[in-house]
Amino acid sequence: MKSQRNTRIAIIGSRGIPAKYGGFETAVEAVAPKLAEMGWNVVVSCEGPRDRGKPDVYEGVTLFYFPVRPFFRVLYETLYDVYSLMKSSLMCRCVYMLGYGAGLFFFVSRILRKKLIVNVDGLEWKREKFNRFERAILLASERAAVTFADVIVADSREIRKYIEGRYKKKAVYITNGVNAPQLERWDEQRLASHALLKESTGLSPDSYWLAVARLEPENNIHVIVESFLKSDSRKKLVIIGNFSSKKYQRRVLEILEDRNAGKRVILTGAVYDVSLLNMLRQHCFACIHGHSVGGTNPALLEAMSMRNLIIAHDNEFNREVGEQTMLYFRDAGDLAAKIGEIEKSPDSVAQLKEAAYSRVLSHYSWSDIVKEYDVLFTQVCLDKVTTK
Repeated sequence: MKSQRNTRIAIIGSRGIPAKYGGFETAVEAVAPKLAEMGWNVVVSCEGPRDRGKPDVYEGVTLFYFPVRPFFRVLYETLYDVYSLMKSSLMCRCVYMLGYGAGLFFFVSRILRKKLIVNVDGLEWKREKFNRFERAILLASERAAVTFADVIVADSREIRKYIEGRYKKKAVYITNGVNAPQLERWDEQRLASHALLKESTGLSPDSYWLAVARLEPENNIHVIVESFLKSDSRKKLVIIGNFSSKKYQRRVLEILEDRNAGKRVILTGAVYDVSLLNMLRQHCFACIHGHSVGGTNPALLEAMSMRNLIIAHDNEFNREVGEQTMLYFRDAGDLAAKIGEIEKSPDSVAQLKEAAYSRVLSHYSWSDIVKEYDVLFTQVCLDKVTTK
């Protein structure tokens, strides 16, 4: 098996590494350098042209860049994925595509006789942020991905169940992961390093609820805001992330205005300073996780690794990850009630923090997941893929 490890493999579909955005980027940064250490010749795609200061190699991983700056996001991402697919198919024996936005072009790898692995991520065609036409294209892309891929990877058992049930094609289960974080002490001067946090008042350990997500409908930011303002909470709500659209931003801001939120809700925008982000996670009173569409979400794993008390949206994906180590909400009224109940008697659910921490480190460790990718790439190169 080791003789296969000098094979050139590509991991494409993320915005690139070092990670500065979301789950795919975090996963690539965790997996690609470790595979390179094992002896794989790893290539990773990156968005945008190679400007001054951008590396050609990152921790043993070769990087290549899309020579166009971002514009209209949906179109840009499709063009970027198609470019990355074609370039990596010419460079590498095996291509691992994260997501299926360019699924209608996946036949390219077959024409070039390259092995294609596709991580189907979540049910993208169900996302509210896409219009009816975009959803139809995404569903067609999903079908094409299942048709042309040599191997389908599902990051949750529920996604694997969906793929195998709908398309009658086997999928390999390899989940997302997390590392035990470094402990971050509370430092108010760190808050001043972020423009919007600098202007917030009264933020201190245990004084706020926290939500970390892309701010889009399927992550239920509007529900979280409405629920918090309906509750009798005396704490603040800090929401970290960028809005997916101006339309959705207006929707959330209207809720804040209608309910006269004042300074109870703090919208920070994105926080790319990992130590600052972890400080905010480790010192919050509790986390609210509203993701409703997708598989194993990295933000949920990270919240668990911070020993947080978590209230998550009640769906099969979140329950698969959290099981009995967190609380779940069905709608705005249910979430508002749970916020009030927890603040009145936090000790009654405090044991869930350690339970979530123990579960995430035992079931979602990057060190174990990298080994699974090593086995997968070896089997693909040997044409001996098995499912589990």
